[in-house]
Amino acid sequence: MAQAHKLDCESVSDTCRFIIQSENEEEAVELAQKHMKEVHGQEYTEDELQNDHMQVV
Repeated sequence: MAQAHKLDCESVSDTCRFIIQSENEEEAVELAQKHMKEVHGQEYTEDELQNDHMQVV
């Protein structure tokens, strides 16, 4: 089974239930960056998301 890259936004903001999950890590990071900027007004680098918030499932 392939691995998926997942961001559960609840781990960043306790008021948000948005979940991003993709087998393509680049796509998952791009979607996470877009969501965090548009919804939460916060910009995260690729490294911050990968190291601090993304999970491999």
